[in-house]
Amino acid sequence: MEATRARILGIGAYSPEKVLTNHDLEKMVDTSDEWIVERTGISERHIAADDEASSDLATQAGRRAIADAGLTADDIDLLICASVTGDMPFPATACFVQANLGLKNAAAFDIAAGCTGFLYGLNLAQGLIRSGAYKRILLIGGEVLSRTLDWTDRATCVLLGDSAGAVVLGPAAEDEGGILATRIASDGTKAELLYIPGGGSRNPASHQTVDDRLHYFKMNGRETFKHATRNMAAIAKQVLEDSGLGLDDVNLLVPHQANLRIITYIAEQLGVPMEKVYTNVQRYGNTSSASIPLALTEARERGKLKKGDVVLMVAFGTGLTWGATLLRW
Repeated sequence: MEATRARILGIGAYSPEKVLTNHDLEKMVDTSDEWIVERTGISERHIAADDEASSDLATQAGRRAIADAGLTADDIDLLICASVTGDMPFPATACFVQANLGLKNAAAFDIAAGCTGFLYGLNLAQGLIRSGAYKRILLIGGEVLSRTLDWTDRATCVLLGDSAGAVVLGPAAEDEGGILATRIASDGTKAELLYIPGGGSRNPASHQTVDDRLHYFKMNGRETFKHATRNMAAIAKQVLEDSGLGLDDVNLLVPHQANLRIITYIAEQLGVPMEKVYTNVQRYGNTSSASIPLALTEARERGKLKKGDVVLMVAFGTGLTWGATLLRW
């Protein structure tokens, strides 16, 4: 019998030990703690060790989510990794994580939807579980974004951090919580607002692409802000309409942790008071696909997320992509 919806059975996160503060950055680039905080809200971010790749962070988060769900590796029949900083061009980072975790019964693949990757994964997992094709799906967002940064560019190097977050999903019974509504969207005509131009088949790695600094994260901040705020607010309202619920029913808004200005603006657009918005961008920076599961894990640990709560998640990322998911915890 097909499930009516998917629900989160377990959750976990992992951040590297090294912390890079704004004061550390003052010694590396022409910036200041005051400048960074005023424009982004970020005070510090975690940075992967030299021997840590995205699969290592994802493995730690995945292991914790499986344990939190009270399951074992043998129970997982599908692994989805959302990442734009995979270990290698191929194979999929999910395959390395599968090997690390011993998921011998699982298929494994990656999603490259940037900061919206985790919500793309939730949308996909919901459909697969509802269809009955899979019973236990491990979804991980994991990034080592520090390896994509130009540490001489003060406009971008202050923004990103490294982390991973994971959830295990399974079918929900009628009287249980779960995903109430989910939507994803994209606009490929705006791809060059937020991208890394070098390293793929368009501009394969060469001496020239390295000299031209094409392997670094590039962003048109002004245009990205405009599209992010408009599209996130619109799709959040759409999933509420799909579910038949209103903003008054939402207990917690968990937006992608890109920038405190964007988060505040989205809350204002939706009419959600900041006391109902979970933020940790101050301590982690933008961790792309890891940011929402990382925030969910921390919110639960801090007592901000309780059984029965209605949670609205919304994100925006490279692609351009955006999405929203509404669930009952």
